[in-house]
Amino acid sequence: FTPKMLINFTSKRNIISYRGCMTQLFFFCGFGISECYMLTSMAYDRYVAICSPLLYNVAMSPKVCSILMLGSYLMAFLGAMANTGCVLRLTFCDANTVNHYFCDILPLLHLSCSSTYVNELVIFISVGIDIIVPSVTIFVSYGFILSSILRISSPEGRSKTFSTCSSHIFAVSLYFGSGAFAYLQPSSVGSMGEGKISSVFYTNVVPLMNPFIYSLRNKDVKFALRKTRSGRTF
Repeated sequence: FTPKMLINFTSKRNIISYRGCMTQLFFFCGFGISECYMLTSMAYDRYVAICSPLLYNVAMSPKVCSILMLGSYLMAFLGAMANTGCVLRLTFCDANTVNHYFCDILPLLHLSCSSTYVNELVIFISVGIDIIVPSVTIFVSYGFILSSILRISSPEGRSKTFSTCSSHIFAVSLYFGSGAFAYLQPSSVGSMGEGKISSVFYTNVVPLMNPFIYSLRNKDVKFALRKTRSGRTF
């Protein structure tokens, strides 16, 4: 939907077909949910690396990584099917203007002239599971990580160990925070404008910042950045 959004900025008529809208909704739900579980898997990876470093190669073997990956996409597929299927059962009347920059669930519910109670219930359950379960898992993982860090006697060792988690903590806070703000509230409380602002973060800002968040720990990237700031050529 980001390329479609950029096209809409320059075109006079912003049109998307019903089939294209449902396809966009399905992939939005799928990739959004999979990101939640990917971040959870990364938290588990850091937990194993810090709390059980000698068992890391066994606990995070290629087979385990594949299972975590497949599990993330399986949960994403089930969530996308449930939410998209519920939207497909709705009846849409004369209103055909989506009050959003992509086909999100809540703006589509506002266009329906049939009951959306089941849809809102499915959204609340789905988003609750896909945010609360990963959040609790990440919180528990970092609880064990923090306990291990505090047992390190060297201040330099504590700082170095904690710095390995800082980028992941920042990405989790930004993604889960904006997602929870957009969906885990009754539709009467939050305005559509607030939902659009928060959705900008998890649909555009987070994917844009991920390469910077994770690559700035790379020594080569740091060296290139220092060269750029000092005004020297490569």
